[in-house]
Amino acid sequence: MKNHMNPLPAFVSNFFDGKTVVVTGGAGFIGSHLCDALLTVNANVIAVDNLITGHVENIIHLRNSPDKKFRFIQGDVSQEPERYLKIHLTPDVVLHFASPASPPRYQEFPVETYSANCFGTHNLLRYLMAHNPKATFLYASTSEVYGDPQIHPQLESYWGNVNPNGIRSCYDEAKRMGETICGIHARNFNFNARIVRIFNTYGPRMDLRDGRVIPNFIDAVLHRQPLVIFGDGKQTRAYCYVSDLVEGILRYAATPNLGGETINLGNPGEFTIQQTAEVVKEVISQVAPQLGHIKTTSAPLPKDDPLRRQPDITKAKKLLGWQPQISFLDGLTETFKYYLAKQ
Repeated sequence: MKNHMNPLPAFVSNFFDGKTVVVTGGAGFIGSHLCDALLTVNANVIAVDNLITGHVENIIHLRNSPDKKFRFIQGDVSQEPERYLKIHLTPDVVLHFASPASPPRYQEFPVETYSANCFGTHNLLRYLMAHNPKATFLYASTSEVYGDPQIHPQLESYWGNVNPNGIRSCYDEAKRMGETICGIHARNFNFNARIVRIFNTYGPRMDLRDGRVIPNFIDAVLHRQPLVIFGDGKQTRAYCYVSDLVEGILRYAATPNLGGETINLGNPGEFTIQQTAEVVKEVISQVAPQLGHIKTTSAPLPKDDPLRRQPDITKAKKLLGWQPQISFLDGLTETFKYYLAKQ
């Protein structure tokens, strides 16, 4: 399996060809992969990031592109866009991905997290309504809006089970508020605002310090430490390789007549944390046997940590013609190879 994504469908390429696309959070994990993919379809890409959790190294390979179709702006999206889009740019598409996205990071930056998702979403939508009311706005929401779900798998129609003032609420509730803002602009102002709920995604350029299970396990392996399994390890996650997710996002942005929709994107394959650890061990035995036997240890389950998480992607299949193609074993193998090569 190649680390880069497969060619995008023709309708996606045609939609983005020549368009100006702003990717907020463009130096982040998913945002940087979006920038890569957009440049393959001849978009003019502007990445905006304040770098509190994004990294310039994720986009450094793009900053000197010979065709000058990529630009990076260090800016805070919670402010009015006129303050960081000083070139008086009028985007055709905004992909709003700016936000810390892992529990340790959004708990470290709670104000920045809710500001990016609430004020940032509001300000960007008002900016587009004033300067290009025909633009497309796609908001990166999250499976965290379902909280610790009481239905399984999670459908877009499920309202969730979220602690509104818990330690994760700066993220969960901010994302829910961001969805509210998008819904108001779609319904009340007939603006083309769309919501994607992203489930656990992994791949090259993840921040290995971000506190989620796959980065935690990779970091532990590379430092020859045991894999820490929280609780009894029976809680589940569904892991989507980043190239699959990026294709789904761009299909959604390019598909006509979907303003106001909310769509889950993720891989419905469900693994317990114990099973995840076993797949990690299998991958290491194949790609890095020199790292030796991988041990595990246990720790208490963090507060408000969801016990089950799995997307229902029926809607994405129907409306976008999309479903993930990369198996967990293949995706994890490519991910480990990436980090081994960086050592």
